[in-house]
Amino acid sequence: MRLYSIIFCISFSYFLSARTLNVGKNFTFQKLSLAFKAASAGDTILIHSGQYSEGNLIIDKPISLIGIGWPVLDGEKKVEILSVKASHVLISGLVVMGSNYASLDDPAAIKVYDASHVRIIGNRLEDNFFGIYLQYSKKCHISGNKIRAYGKDEQMIGNGIHCWKSDSLQIIGNEISGHRDGIYFEFVTHSVIWRNRSHNNIRYGLHFMFSNDDAYISNVFRENGSGVAVMFTKRVIMINNHFIENWGDASYGLLLKEISDCYILNNYFNKNTAGIYLEGVSRADIVENTFNDNGWGMKIQASCMDNRILQNDFKGNTFDVSTNGDLVLNTFENNYWQKYEGYDLNKDGFGDIPFHPLSLYSKIAENNPSAMMLYRSFIVMLMDRTEKVMPSITPDNFIDEKPRMKPVYL
Repeated sequence: MRLYSIIFCISFSYFLSARTLNVGKNFTFQKLSLAFKAASAGDTILIHSGQYSEGNLIIDKPISLIGIGWPVLDGEKKVEILSVKASHVLISGLVVMGSNYASLDDPAAIKVYDASHVRIIGNRLEDNFFGIYLQYSKKCHISGNKIRAYGKDEQMIGNGIHCWKSDSLQIIGNEISGHRDGIYFEFVTHSVIWRNRSHNNIRYGLHFMFSNDDAYISNVFRENGSGVAVMFTKRVIMINNHFIENWGDASYGLLLKEISDCYILNNYFNKNTAGIYLEGVSRADIVENTFNDNGWGMKIQASCMDNRILQNDFKGNTFDVSTNGDLVLNTFENNYWQKYEGYDLNKDGFGDIPFHPLSLYSKIAENNPSAMMLYRSFIVMLMDRTEKVMPSITPDNFIDEKPRMKPVYL
């Protein structure tokens, strides 16, 4: 009991001693650097509107940095602007712009070094090399930020939110555009990416590498150069995301490479070159997703096995499914195929005859891309009709035994 009393007294005195320091033209501190030096652990620094160009500012104490009236911290393309080297830091309400470019040390508007419980909330980041960069960080919260750059070449711009060798992060409700990758995870575990909008980035809207046990939920990835890529990762959950209008020769709504034990539920793939591209994927459950108006709804390479494609809607795609091999080790069950022409005599909601979603022409086009020149020609229509009557080239077991008669989502 005495120990609890001592802890309470220490905590209470800590909060009583916390101060608020004002920075601005008409306040005690004219410069941020002076306020940083004067601040003690637990203090709050209020930065009032104005422009501050003070080089690299290092936060090495657990303090709160809050902007009033959107003050601008300008790196003038010369320095990394805010370097966070302490835990329990809050940064909110700031405009942070103009970090320098350097390919070796990856400068950012806000960079967190080996810290935990850092909160970066409701800021505007403009025209920086990297936006927010976390390394060796834990239990950090990044939310409500608008991160915008104007990159034209992916070699000359960094990522909007870059996370490396970190754990238990929350990336929530941010908007990112104009960077190389909108959100980048490498060796990041037990983290969530939720309700972000990542659009018009040069390469990927989201890029996962070697990051296990993460989830991304209810995000929108639109018009990114190559869509979204998740690689060399285990146990990822992907729910209720939108992959929209990611077009190009090497673009996908979602690229999965060397992935295992993932769960892909209730996502929406609309107007992508390919909705999902799977290579080296095993034990994935792809359930109740909508593939609408894509070039290819789903490309499944022969290196994939033990995946279950269940209760999805395939509507308006040029090709619903394609593959580059003859051995099929994946399961298709109870999907809705708009191209299905079967019947349901017993009215149980499922077709009475199986559906072969892999067309002969899609098989030919997968191995000979130049064959796409014949798309919509009479010979292609005749080829597909003949294959439906007398299947010969497409794998016999590439089949949905009980296709749905109506879409899962009307």
